[in-house]
Amino acid sequence: MAAEPVIIDKETHTFRQYEDGDHITTNFEKQIFVEDTSYKCPVYIQRTPPCQGSCPSGHEIRGWLQIVRGIEKPGDDLERDAYAFYRNTVANPYPSIMGRVCPAPCQDGCNRNEVDDYVGINSVEQYIGDSALEAGLKFENLPDLGEKKVAIIGGGPGGMGAAYHLRRRGYGSTVFDMQPDLGGMMRYGIPSYRVPRDKLNGENQRIVDMGGIEVKLNTKIGVDISVEQLEKDYDAIIWAIGCQKGRGLPAANADAPNVITAVEYLDAFNKGKLQTLGGKVVCVGGGDTSIDVVTVSRRLGMVEDLAADQRPEKVTSGELQAQDEALGAQRKNVGVTLTAVFPRDEMMATEQEVLEALHEGVEIQNEVMPVEVIKNDAGMAIGLKMAKCTVDDRGIPSPIEGTGFEIEADLIVSAIGQITDLEGIDGYANERGLMDADPLFRHPDHEGHFVVGDIIRPHLLTTAIGQASKAAEGIDQYLQGVEISKRPKVDVHQFSLAAKLEETNLTPSGYEGGDAFATDTTDIAVHNFRDRSKYEIINANELFLGHFKRSEVSKRERTGPDEAHVLGDAHPLMKGLEEEQAVEEADRCMSCGMCFECDNCVIFCPQDAVSRVKKDISTTGRYVATDYTRCIGCHICSDVCPTGYIDMAMGQ
Repeated sequence: MAAEPVIIDKETHTFRQYEDGDHITTNFEKQIFVEDTSYKCPVYIQRTPPCQGSCPSGHEIRGWLQIVRGIEKPGDDLERDAYAFYRNTVANPYPSIMGRVCPAPCQDGCNRNEVDDYVGINSVEQYIGDSALEAGLKFENLPDLGEKKVAIIGGGPGGMGAAYHLRRRGYGSTVFDMQPDLGGMMRYGIPSYRVPRDKLNGENQRIVDMGGIEVKLNTKIGVDISVEQLEKDYDAIIWAIGCQKGRGLPAANADAPNVITAVEYLDAFNKGKLQTLGGKVVCVGGGDTSIDVVTVSRRLGMVEDLAADQRPEKVTSGELQAQDEALGAQRKNVGVTLTAVFPRDEMMATEQEVLEALHEGVEIQNEVMPVEVIKNDAGMAIGLKMAKCTVDDRGIPSPIEGTGFEIEADLIVSAIGQITDLEGIDGYANERGLMDADPLFRHPDHEGHFVVGDIIRPHLLTTAIGQASKAAEGIDQYLQGVEISKRPKVDVHQFSLAAKLEETNLTPSGYEGGDAFATDTTDIAVHNFRDRSKYEIINANELFLGHFKRSEVSKRERTGPDEAHVLGDAHPLMKGLEEEQAVEEADRCMSCGMCFECDNCVIFCPQDAVSRVKKDISTTGRYVATDYTRCIGCHICSDVCPTGYIDMAMGQ
């Protein structure tokens, strides 16, 4: 039969191998046998799991989940959690932070969604990151520093990610940032109850402690130091300046002083300059940044009859350095409204963030758009004229005639996107006010210049880190004077069987990596192994889903306040998993595209052709072997392989 397996029914958890109507049989003897030998036998295929394919930083997620669950063992004298940390940070040096704030596209891509629910990848990553900070783990075994050095402009996730990945390749760098502390939008765009500052400081410091990374703060390139000077002093330059300005409100009369952007509002709050508000807040947005604005506003509260010289817009504009700290004792709850052009289930903010905002007392109005800012005689905004709206295929809203209404507001915050500040470096900008970069992250008009992060296109924090890794590889090749390599089709950090064999002192003679076409008669490989991870992402249809039992995801406890207790609250929103919970959650991983040692192929082989390899030569990816003199090509091992690691192909 040649039928696709049917996906598991999530409600009944039943599994059917063939679809209705698939009843035509074929002559297996003619199909499989050629005289006395089979022409198709088990071949062991490594593919990229969709969680990793969906991750902008290219995490080898399957690998560090396998370590936490205890399947893949450390090769040295490392403990399990330390080994998981070092594997996790091959891609991204911020597991504690990203485990908290990344919206987790990896979980959307997880094949486990076809069985019950995604694997809680973010929660396990937070566990790894927090455990590493508690244990004081450092990045060790680094290569010696070479003579060449790179200037990195921007100390956010892209810039610090670049410094990290360059140092792992033996290059020193200087990180320039115009802010007083490192972190970029992780520090100045996200409140501390979502990104605990002790975790951020610890992960930043661990990068600096690698050595060879100099930091120059309160320094703006193009103003304090010219680009020409950097070109003289450094061998390459990475632009990771992000987008430090918010987009203004696209409505009439939006020039009122108390109509501000989310970027300047959150920057003032995160620097401790804002203590309270003067009245009702309306935020126009719908993404994660708008959720930060409205939840911050609920925490700040309001002071009735707030003095004009203490109003929040005085702080965000720079006219007032900071509000009087004594105002914090006078504040009470403030009304906060979030408006979004999309329906609730289509908002850009994650569902959990939306639910938290509602829990904290924020009112959310969907499928509405601002039309005009209402001003008083003094030119101050006192409200917003709104209208119901429709949104076209390009995401552009249009008001519906006759649906207008007004919302009262003392402060209006625009959270509809970001732009960058190119003062002194406007010659590097494109027509959109951003920077161009080719597919290899080179600036097309300036040799030796590379670009990463939001300055290319605003996206996720983890996207900037993933781009930094690729740019670091490109800089390495550029400084060596070789042509920068084309990026692979599946461009992520891959598990290497060759590296694993070397790590466990099992490197076979003559093996140079890649595909190994040998059989059990040589020591190049115990079985036929193909590495297709750079070309293929494994789909759920290629797995034996019937193997997996239903289990619920271990969700982290959300500790955020309700609307009665939100005022002044600064506690972290999320409690991490305990060790037992993290192990249980990692154990839900289906190890798509890689053996996880379930023994199905060994148990069900009718010819005893498949067997475990000897323990002294067994390791991840090399757990079973095939005796091709016994194999008859029945393909049962392939059918019962839960992870899709076994294909029937031309064995040797």
